Amino acid sequence: MYCLFAAVATGLAFASTVLSHDGPDPVMQWRFVDSDFDKMILKARLGPDLKLPNGTRKITDDFGGACYFPGGTDRYIEVGTYQFLKDQLPVEHLTVCAWVSVDERTENGGIIGIVEDNGEFEKGWVLGFDKSVFTFGLASSGGDDGDGNLTYVKGATQYETGRYYHIAAVYDGELIQIYVNGKLDGTSDKQSSEILYPSDGSLVLAAYRDRNECYSFHGCIREISLYERAAKAEAIEHDFAHGKSLIDLRPTGAKSGSIDFVVEPYLQFGTQNSMTVMWQTTVQAETHVQFGETIDCASSVECTQKGNIHTGRIGGLAAETQYFYRTVSKTKDGDYLESDPKTFVTAVKDSTPFAFAVVGDTQGNPKVAARISEMAWAQRPSFAIHAGDLVDQGNRDSDWTTEFFPSMHELISRVPIYTVLGNHEQNASNYFDYMDLPEPEFYYDFIFANAQFFMIDSNRKVDPESEQYQWLEKKLQTSTKTWKFVCHHHPPYSSDEDDYGNLWKANKSTRGDTRIRSLVPLYERYGVDIVWNGHIHSYERTWPIRDGSAVVDGGTIYTITGGGGGNLETPGPIRPFFQNNVRRGHHYVMVYINGTSLEFKAFDLDDRLFDVMNIKKDSGN
Repeated sequence: MYCLFAAVATGLAFASTVLSHDGPDPVMQWRFVDSDFDKMILKARLGPDLKLPNGTRKITDDFGGACYFPGGTDRYIEVGTYQFLKDQLPVEHLTVCAWVSVDERTENGGIIGIVEDNGEFEKGWVLGFDKSVFTFGLASSGGDDGDGNLTYVKGATQYETGRYYHIAAVYDGELIQIYVNGKLDGTSDKQSSEILYPSDGSLVLAAYRDRNECYSFHGCIREISLYERAAKAEAIEHDFAHGKSLIDLRPTGAKSGSIDFVVEPYLQFGTQNSMTVMWQTTVQAETHVQFGETIDCASSVECTQKGNIHTGRIGGLAAETQYFYRTVSKTKDGDYLESDPKTFVTAVKDSTPFAFAVVGDTQGNPKVAARISEMAWAQRPSFAIHAGDLVDQGNRDSDWTTEFFPSMHELISRVPIYTVLGNHEQNASNYFDYMDLPEPEFYYDFIFANAQFFMIDSNRKVDPESEQYQWLEKKLQTSTKTWKFVCHHHPPYSSDEDDYGNLWKANKSTRGDTRIRSLVPLYERYGVDIVWNGHIHSYERTWPIRDGSAVVDGGTIYTITGGGGGNLETPGPIRPFFQNNVRRGHHYVMVYINGTSLEFKAFDLDDRLFDVMNIKKDSGN
């Protein structure tokens, strides 16, 4: 094989014209030049056409142009599943080439690949990068690492962000090689024989994605070619030489003043006749939410702005009805940003069954939070409750924009999320800017069907003389709902080994937060059914408790659902009187209510059920 693809330069123009060569054509090839775009569809030179994700944009320059990918959740391209593409994918030999510019360093960056990298199950291949160099991973049926293991070859060249590079990877059945700007940069002989593919995987561009991970690419891509033959070194060098002028070109990704999402649309405080939509843009804009019972979204509501955070409150809706919605943002310069259409359902009528998800302590672990978001959404809850510690540091913007919101997007773009403050929110303005809740926001209540929820900030005073205690007592006194739930971050009861006195050392645990326990008499007096807590990064459910003892019925049940992502904690060695079920592990909870019947189920990170509870009330309760 000699020339992979070649081009000629005329003056300042870089023409992507294939020249004659004695090597094979690619099996797939895409050039992100203006002439190949049809709106948001990129016409392939060879292989499937590509639908570009929202937020991408064409970049024009004197060399034909490129495509800017902004990173973030779902900002990648799925070319097709393995089952659809298997007749086109290389098996014995492979060469993949790309011209790219990386804007954001990441440990698991992906340019193109079809890969599964999960412990004992490793298959496929991926051309990508880490925080400093370009990489290529491949799994085959033979060799020292073969038959179930990926070998990752790292280049030696330290890349610079915002600069174009020509990257090529070659596998000839015995040797893996990676080239950077035409020069051999890394090699391995740990794989041999045919490439192993994940049968349920997909070929993706602009991301590293497997079954439970997704890291979208942030930067510019000019072209990608995939061959089922192995190129020689001189072919790679020749290919680079025809485009080497690009290495002096500095791509302009999101041009100054252009608009993009910082936080994609998410839902807040839904009722039977209203829903709130919020999002954040890179620059200030005039915004509105389009909505309707069909995807045409024929109605519209103007939004309010707080900086670049936009809030659209939709009213006049019908109960338990599905609506489509999309957000529209427009700058003074005419830049226009429209979200993909999504759906929501308004709160159901009082007699209609419903379900909701509960999670807590997603802090600092977007990978786990994203998995939980995906699994919870698969159960189609009506809404979600978060028991605090949404982020690791509430004052740090990136904890919200690159961790919490992207990881929870699958769920909260479709159902509203109701939150309480944890200690890690630090009472930061970010929390109050991103949440649209009833005043004073740090405590509030809401009604859904035949249930009432009371949301408390346990970082603040909750003694009988406090504002929150007195508000809560009045609310509980007047509640007529069948079910009463309270949510606050700190648990009155906990079997954790060290947060409330280290049982392994001092053996003096208070087994819960004694300051918060001042609320317990209220819960018992007014018939609170379940109290949702976080703070402890594990799972716990108590027996019903009344007057400091476990009872068969008539008491209040306390649950710790702090398994949303934080570093896991362990229960102590002594079983206290209140403990029914305790478990170390990431998890989420689903609650299903039908009239006077409640089902409670807890699921681990593999979506396996590990705890169940049923409560049946007399119809007179």
